[in-house]
This record gives sequence, structure tokens and C-alpha cells, in this order.
Amino acid sequence: MHKTLESRTDEELVELYRRGAADALEILIRRHHDDLMRFLTRLVGERAGAEDVFQEAFLQVHTSVESFDTSRRFKPWLFMIAANKARDLLRRNTRRRTLDLSAPVAGRAGAENGGPTFVDLLSIDAPSVTEVSGRQERDRQVQEVVGDLPFMLREVLLLAYFQHLSYSQIAEALEIPLGTVKSRLHAAVGAFAKRWHALSKGEQPS
Repeated sequence: MHKTLESRTDEELVELYRRGAADALEILIRRHHDDLMRFLTRLVGERAGAEDVFQEAFLQVHTSVESFDTSRRFKPWLFMIAANKARDLLRRNTRRRTLDLSAPVAGRAGAENGGPTFVDLLSIDAPSVTEVSGRQERDRQVQEVVGDLPFMLREVLLLAYFQHLSYSQIAEALEIPLGTVKSRLHAAVGAFAKRWHALSKGEQPS
């Protein structure tokens, strides 16, 4: 039975695009638009910058498509490119941005891909994701705290909790060892907890 383009996997679409099927790239762009835009908006702090990075990321996909190993998954490769482009944008921006999350930190504990949960990582008494979601003021505070994290911690936290990537997928996306993913995510959760507790007590996070 002949498969339509829409029914093809990402990796099959990349292979077809290499062979000259221009429509294959259009499908990949549509398929990943919403997830990637949410990720980039949270990462860079505003919609306009996210849109620029989105376009740059897919331009890079176009120019580097021959280097992609179709035995691997496309999504981590795409998010690796996008994260690198976001870093470039933030380096060019001399004014520190405030992260503007379009959604609360909403728990899907134990995400589909086997991603870690706060409970897995925290050894201190930090608020759970579900505890802080759904309340407007706490939402704002969570956004503030996540936005205050260093970029390398913020990106791994967003990939784990918003994109629900597993440890191995995050390692592939960021091109870092698996152990580094675990240590950064642990550090990110710890930094989140420390800042959250300071904020909830009316202190200035250190």
C-alpha cells in the first residue's frame, strides 16, 4: 500500500527531501511548529525572537540535511539546532531577557518517554510541578524563577519537563554526555527549588 507523505515518519520525510521532494520539508515544518515554537518562546523569552530562531533552525535543516543520519531520530536533531540558534540569539542580545512562559509548569510526571520527575531528582523539600500550577500568582513566580536560571540549566529543564524528552534524547539534542544531562538536570531542579523557597519567603534569590 502506497504511503502518503503525511503518514511518513520524520526520518522518512528527511530522506525524501534529500531526493527532491520539497513537500516533505513543508510537512516537517508544520508537524513540529507548535512544539518547537513553545520551546523557543520559553527559552528565549519572547515570541518574535522565537519566530526568528524557528526560521533559522529550519534553514539550517535545509542546508545540513545531507549530514543527518536517518537511523537516528529527527526531533532531537532539530531541537539541537534550535537550541544552538537560541544561544546565538541570546549572545547577541546585550540586555538580559525575562523568560515569558506561555504555560504554567504543568506536571506530566513520568512522561511518556520515561523522562525524570522532580521526585526522582530532588533530595530537598521543593514544590512539585503540579503544586505550583493552576494558581495565577504562583504561575508568575514559577515563570520568574525558571527565567532566572542559567541558560544551560533552563534548556535542559525545558526539554525534560515541557518537551518530555528522555535523558538519552536530551543528550542527543544538546550533544552532551548522558551523565552531564543528569547532573545539569539535577542542578536545574536544585536551583529552581532554592530560588523558589527564597521567593516564597520574600527573600532575594541568590
